[in-house]
Amino acid sequence: MTAAPERARSPRLAAAPQPRLRSLLPHGYAGFTEATSPRHLMLPASASVSLVVKLADSAHRPPAFVMGPQRSAWVVEGDCAPSYLEVRLTPLGAYRLLGLPSEELSGQLVDLTEVVGADGRRLAERLRETPGWRRRFALLDRFLAGRLDRGPRPSPEVAWVWRRLEATGGGVAIGRLAAEVGWSHRHLIDRFRRQVGLSPKTAARLVRFDGVWRRLDQAGGRPDWGLVAAEAGYADQAHLVREFRQFTGTTPTGFLAQTRPAAGDGERQVTFVQDVATAAS
Repeated sequence: MTAAPERARSPRLAAAPQPRLRSLLPHGYAGFTEATSPRHLMLPASASVSLVVKLADSAHRPPAFVMGPQRSAWVVEGDCAPSYLEVRLTPLGAYRLLGLPSEELSGQLVDLTEVVGADGRRLAERLRETPGWRRRFALLDRFLAGRLDRGPRPSPEVAWVWRRLEATGGGVAIGRLAAEVGWSHRHLIDRFRRQVGLSPKTAARLVRFDGVWRRLDQAGGRPDWGLVAAEAGYADQAHLVREFRQFTGTTPTGFLAQTRPAAGDGERQVTFVQDVATAAS
C-alpha cells in the first residue's frame, strides 16, 4: 500500500528582503535545515513561483530549480535535500525577476540554469560556498535586486487585475475586472495567462485559498471550518472541502493530520534573522 503524501517538515529560518523587493517576495526568504525526507512529498496548489537552491545535495531534482504555478496538488517523489534555501515569488514578481513568462513555468519544475542561464549556476555555487544564513540571504537578495531593473515589466492592466484579486481575496468577478481595464473577457484571459501562468479564474481561486492558510495560522490546532469557509469567501463548508481536495489532495482535517508538528515542536519551527538589507556583504 502506498503511503500518503506528506509535507516536508524542518526547522526554518526567515528574513525579509530589501524594501523594493518586498511586494514581489511577500513571504520573504526561508532557509530550511534538518529537513525530513518523505518519499511522497505533497505540494499544495499555489499561484506562487518557488525558487529553490539546495545547500546539501540530494539524488532527486537539480541543485537549483524553479517551480511554476500549480493548479492542483502535486505529489513529488524522492527525498528532499536536508538543507536548502527557498523564496516564493508572486507570479508577476517571477515575470520581472526571472525574465520568463510564468505561462512557460506553469505546472513545471525547471532547472534554474534553463531559466536564467549561467547566472543561475553561479548563484547556486556561491550560496553553497557562503557560510551563515544571514550572508546567504543577503547574497540572494542582491542577485534578485540586480535583476529587478533588467527584467520585463508586466502590462499595467495585468498588474491592476492581480492587485485587485489580492485586495479582494479573489472575490471579484472576472467580467468586472475586464470592464475595469477596458479589455474584452477573452483578451484579459489571454494576456493574464501569459504573464501570470494561470487563468484569472484559477488565480482568483488560489488567492482565496491563500486566505484559508492565514486563518488556519490564526486558529491554531482546532479551526472552526464553517467559520474559516465563511471568512475566506466560500459559499459554505462543502465548497471549502471541494477546494481543499483539489488544492491539497485531501480533506481539511486530513491535511492538518498530515502536517501538524510533533508535540513541543511548534515553537522552534521559525527563527527570524536580521533583515538582509543590513546584512554584511
